[in-house]
Order: sequence, then C-alpha cells, then structure tokens
Amino acid sequence: MAPSVHVFAPATVANVVCGFDVLGFAVDAPGDEVIMRLKNRSGITISKITGDNGKLPMNPLKNTVSVSVQHYLNSIGRPDIGLDIELHKKMPIGSGLGSSSASTVAGLYAIKTLMGDDSSPEKLLPFAMKGEELACGHGHADNVAPALMGGFVLIRSYRPLDVIRLPHPKELFCAIVFPDVDVPTREARQIIRNKVLLEDAVTQWGNIAGLVSGLYTNDIDLIGRSMEDVLIEPVRAMLIPDFYKLRKLAMDAGAVSFGISGSGPSVFAFARNEQTAHLITQKVQEHLTAIKINSQAYVSKINDNGPKILG
Repeated sequence: MAPSVHVFAPATVANVVCGFDVLGFAVDAPGDEVIMRLKNRSGITISKITGDNGKLPMNPLKNTVSVSVQHYLNSIGRPDIGLDIELHKKMPIGSGLGSSSASTVAGLYAIKTLMGDDSSPEKLLPFAMKGEELACGHGHADNVAPALMGGFVLIRSYRPLDVIRLPHPKELFCAIVFPDVDVPTREARQIIRNKVLLEDAVTQWGNIAGLVSGLYTNDIDLIGRSMEDVLIEPVRAMLIPDFYKLRKLAMDAGAVSFGISGSGPSVFAFARNEQTAHLITQKVQEHLTAIKINSQAYVSKINDNGPKILG
C-alpha cells in the first residue's frame, strides 16, 4: 500500500475584533481533515470531498488544497510527484472560521509529512497564502498563520512576511456561534471603507497595542477593554442579524469581549472559564432560535498545537 497520512487542521478566529488582517488565533474545534496518498502516476488528483454539499471543486487546478500543495512541490523541485487527496470538511463553509485555510493547512502539513520535511510549519505559510488568494481573492495570513503555527499570532508585516507568535492567558476560553446566514468573504471585504479618519485610526492602533499588551501580561481586563473595533465592525455588523443584541447577551452572560470572527457571520467571545463560555453560546443561540435562525456552537481553549497527524 502506498504511503499515506491523515491530518487535522483547526479552525481559526481572524481579526480578533481590532486587528483586521493582522491578528488571529486557532481553536480546538471545529476543523478539517485531509487524507493524502502517494501514487505511481504523476500529478495530483482529488478522489473524494465530503461535508461540502458539492460546493468545492474536484478539479485540482481550482481547489485550494491541491493548488497550495502544488506550489510547495514546485518549490522543492518535485512538481510531478503523484498524489491523491481526500478532503473531509468538518466545519461549515463560509462561516468566518477559516474554512478554506483549515483545508489548505491540512493538505500542506500532509505533504510536508509525506516528504519527510522536518522544517518549521511556518515555512509553509507562503504556500498556504496562495490557497487563500484562490479562495477569497486576497492572500492574507490571519487565518492560515494560526492554523499552521497554533496559538495566537500577529502578522507584523506582509512585505516582507513577518509573523510573531504571541503568548496568551491559559485560562481563556473561546465561545463561538455560527449563525446559518450567508456572508461571502469577498463581498464582506468589498463593503469596507478604503479611507478612515485619523481619529479612528488612532483609536484602533491603541486598541491593538492594548490587546497585545494584555496578552503578554495576562491582563484579561485589558484584553477585554482593548477589543473594540471602530473601523470594520460597524460596517460588517449590518450583515449579521441582531449583532448588537447578541453582543449585549454575551456580555451580560459574563463575556470578556465579543466580536465578529473573520468576515462573519460567526461571532465569538472570550470567557474566563469553560462554564461561562457555554453560557454565552447558550444565550446567543437561544436568541438566534427565537428569530428563526439555526446555528452551531463551539467552545474551546486557544489551540497552541495547530495541525496534527491522526494516522
């Protein structure tokens, strides 16, 4: 039997309210899985995709997993190697939880493993960004970097690419609710203003600095009061039904902070313990049910491990 590997890669929360395109962290669940096998015939094939309701392309020239893997193979001088890929979507598409990045990272970690490449997962980041570029038209790293590296990350610069892993309070829990509404990433980016007031920019800079300081000093109160977005959230909140009502419910239930995950529609909150995180998801889901919107909920700590081999 040809060598194969089965890899899981985690969902991620990008932006983290005030850090548009520069902050993100990984969670334990949900995530995606890739099974990759070497084969004798050259070229990449995709033999199976599950959990996507037929939305994702089987064509290896158009799928983020195979495209990013091909970029990696080109870089190591093995462009014609034979691979078969199975992609198992274990998380909702278009959720704002880095669905495409989880798939891409799982594929890249799988080929890295099959090739016996023991370099840092961070070396895969440029190839993962190629997958993001295909998925949403913009090769940002705030999903793929935490999915690859685990933990909480800051993208200090894109030119040159400079990614820093940040510490975080170990007791923090993340409560995530995905409302079943459609917010396509490309469209969510297009409604963002191209110009901002200097006053708003200064407020945003201060909040990002405060959040990073809170992460380094384990100051959860500082983390909470720094997670305010005056640039992106006021626009994107319009795409999420009753967003401000959901935020009030979460804060009243004990949330440290509340905001939009990525481009939405998923929302997330930080909590000081697991019990509070579950209470937050309960209150948010109850309200969504009352306005006839189905939802899915996830509670986990920040995932410091990133992708992992399942078999």
